[in-house]
Amino acid sequence: MTFEASLEHARQRDAADPLRDFRNHFALPKEIYLCGHSLGLQPLAARKAVEQELEDWARLAVRGHEHARRPWIHYHENLAAGLEYLTGALPGEVVAMSALTVNLHLMLSSFFCPNGARRKILIEAGAFPSDRHAVVSHLEWHGLDPREALIELTPIDGEDVIGDGAVEACLEKQGAEIALVLWPGVQFRTGQAFDCARIVRAAQHAGCIVGLDHAHTIGNLPMNLHEDNADFAVWCSYKYLNAGPGAIGGCFVHERHGGSTPRSRLAGWWGHEIATRFEMKPGFRAASGAAGFQVSNPPILSAAPLLSSLSLFQQARMERLRTKSIELTGFLEFLLDRMIADIAIVTPRDPAFRGAQLSLRIGGGKQGKRLFDWLDRHGVVCDWRSPDIIRVAPAPLYNTFEEVFRFSERLAQALREA
Repeated sequence: MTFEASLEHARQRDAADPLRDFRNHFALPKEIYLCGHSLGLQPLAARKAVEQELEDWARLAVRGHEHARRPWIHYHENLAAGLEYLTGALPGEVVAMSALTVNLHLMLSSFFCPNGARRKILIEAGAFPSDRHAVVSHLEWHGLDPREALIELTPIDGEDVIGDGAVEACLEKQGAEIALVLWPGVQFRTGQAFDCARIVRAAQHAGCIVGLDHAHTIGNLPMNLHEDNADFAVWCSYKYLNAGPGAIGGCFVHERHGGSTPRSRLAGWWGHEIATRFEMKPGFRAASGAAGFQVSNPPILSAAPLLSSLSLFQQARMERLRTKSIELTGFLEFLLDRMIADIAIVTPRDPAFRGAQLSLRIGGGKQGKRLFDWLDRHGVVCDWRSPDIIRVAPAPLYNTFEEVFRFSERLAQALREA
């Protein structure tokens, strides 16, 4: 990629962008918005999707379960094709349900089965706090001491990201003690992307169950969950998927676990097979596939916006979005290197090991926070992660090269003035 540090160059790139019109499908704030890794922008069609459900509720009341324009009993099925496309899952392996940490708890209840010497869980150090809370609670639920049963893999001294081969080395040494590996597709703080297929192979070779947290991966990077072969995966849909605050989450369960007599789980009536669900009998008969892990009926008003977003992703195509993402993030990296001194890019420099995010460290924590606050006051929306990281994410569905250039200008100004 050849870049120039000029506004004219940014505008030329935007004019040549084959995805430029997708920006028009979003409600755009007046600020420079580079925070899609935390909360994606609203698709304009989301309002109509929610209003249709409100209208059907008003018009049909309880009959909406069967007679709404998108009947509520089968609502999650409307989302399946889009999620299968984005995740590389087979039909029946994914389902939109609950929220990220709820789904993680449900998966851990089924897949974390400490037995004999295998009693430990491996995660990355600095994992998203909710993931760690969930893992610790399950260890304690099984009567295990997290100080002994939780392995947190750290980068080598002086590094911010986990080195190539570090997971394999850990599994080689401690794999016989590990019951489950929970690993992110993209690490939320550093933006490091992992070769999940490689990690799954190493963990399963060591005899471990493998789960993936794809909260920062889905809608950000191409995924191939079925072929990656993890046992399960979970995600939210309010970040790169643009489904709105608190939107419905999602879950993948590999087909080998999705038969009619699958492993034990925390069951609920919406996971019961549809043919006999409303007979209201006491016995539980799981629906096949990931749908059998549902607990409650889906929240229709928080699922509706996801329909609009998934449609945009399918129109844009993930391979084209990934190409633009590499260029946008590469342009940001180029500008930071050229225009701003004394900045550390924590995220890997190799595009293969990052998505649409650069995590920046500028000076110490206090200086970095002053810079972040200055940016916030001057029309730039990104986010701050203690103790010293500014996260910046140009999302290819709606961000532009000009916005990336304007951000770098304001960051340089902040360094002069803050």
